[in-house]
Amino acid sequence: MMRGPVTILGDGQLGVVLAMIASENGFDTTIWSPIASESESIRRTRATTRLPGFVLPAPVAVTHDERAALEGASNVICAIPSQYLRSVVTKVRPLIHDDALIVSTTKGLEHGSAKRASAVWLELTRREVVVVSGPNIASELAQKRPAAMIAASSVEEDVKRTQLLLMTPWLRVYCGADPLGVELAGALKNVIALAAGMLDGIDAGFNAKSMLLSRGLAEMMRYGSALGAHEATFFGLAGVGDLATTCFCPQGRNRSCGEAIGRGATLDEYLAKSLCVVEGVETARVVVQHARSLSIELPIIEAVARVLDGALSVRDAMQLLMVRDASSERG
Repeated sequence: MMRGPVTILGDGQLGVVLAMIASENGFDTTIWSPIASESESIRRTRATTRLPGFVLPAPVAVTHDERAALEGASNVICAIPSQYLRSVVTKVRPLIHDDALIVSTTKGLEHGSAKRASAVWLELTRREVVVVSGPNIASELAQKRPAAMIAASSVEEDVKRTQLLLMTPWLRVYCGADPLGVELAGALKNVIALAAGMLDGIDAGFNAKSMLLSRGLAEMMRYGSALGAHEATFFGLAGVGDLATTCFCPQGRNRSCGEAIGRGATLDEYLAKSLCVVEGVETARVVVQHARSLSIELPIIEAVARVLDGALSVRDAMQLLMVRDASSERG
């Protein structure tokens, strides 16, 4: 297994935390920042406004120069949001070594195409990637609190390399063979987290939120199964594990966005103030369009999309969902 240099593509919360982990696991680590001013600020201060209190280990290099970042890298971890992924992969693909391990942490679907991150990588590079996901709130990982994630790929050796790269005494990395399910679960749970935040914003209560999580999970499974994912994946770390954390954690960006909307803010107002990308917003819109083309019924996700677009209030959306025709729980 290769223990060569590691490059992190992206300087968001998870990107900087994974850089810390790789560095402390003995890998020479570099962060590539897509914005020059951000790169210089993180390099100089060893801190980022996106993760208050976090201090980047001194050995981690930070650069805006993609050629310098990727030269000699044996391992590439991509922590780029889905909206920007295609442009970044197009830029860096000639610089990635043929034998390099590529790991994707992206939790979203591409606008327009509804493609998963691994599908974008495969289209542009003809390379299989390992996808990682799970209940991984970056602020807790930064504090080295106990956590776990799943690494999934059709290439078993690449999953083992990912475990070597990221596993620590406080972070377990489990193997998985359903990258499709892992990616879909990671993307769809963000939409349900937006809904959870909306319920928090109108003080709907714990019964309502638990109902949302269970029925939201059913929609995640319905969509995933239709595309070929394994149902069991949605009951694991990437599914119900990540869903619970994202819907209940006060710092969760999707839940926080939904709560602000529930309290009366517009989506544009919230996004204008946000330091982080709210992946669930575009994912909701993309999934609704894709599900309609496949005749898949996703009432909760569709209601979230309508609220985001200003077509429904949160209370009206909840009422519409509550008065739908009676049905079986397994329907």
